[in-house]
Amino acid sequence: MRNSSPVLRSGLTVAAAAALPLALASVPAVADPGISVRTTGSTVSVTTSSCTQINGSWGSASLLTSSQGSFAQGRQVTLSGTTTSQSAAWSGVSPGTYTVIVVCSDGTTAGTQSVVVSTAPSPSRTASPSVSPSRGVMGGVGGSTTDYGTITLVAGGTLVGAGLLGTAWYLRRRNKPYRL
Repeated sequence: MRNSSPVLRSGLTVAAAAALPLALASVPAVADPGISVRTTGSTVSVTTSSCTQINGSWGSASLLTSSQGSFAQGRQVTLSGTTTSQSAAWSGVSPGTYTVIVVCSDGTTAGTQSVVVSTAPSPSRTASPSVSPSRGVMGGVGGSTTDYGTITLVAGGTLVGAGLLGTAWYLRRRNKPYRL
């Protein structure tokens, strides 16, 4: 009669528990692409593909400071573009934290995204729509962040899984008696 090691069984349970969030993370929460906000120096720009043109208007975007609470209080800019992409930009934005809101001409909100404007140029940041939280892994230095996607999550999950399997293998070999 052979007894299996409780360490091995618990290791496999941990491996299964670690793999579950990775499998769920690759499923998008909402199909709507939302908005993409980019800062370059003192210029903030936003791009979306969610809006449709009604009476010659795509909609508008608003740049809010931390003390402003509604779309109407921010610096509003009219969206321009085509059926595949609409955009707006603000120049001369002083350093600070802002919220960008895009409202389409039909009254729906395409997305909301916070952005940090610094004196140095910072990388772009992609946001999901305001109805769902971002499920990406956020990384970065200082005020800049990058939203890592599915490939990064799968690669990280593979490394974690390999580490768990290696640990289980090592513990199992260590518990075997020496045979001469």
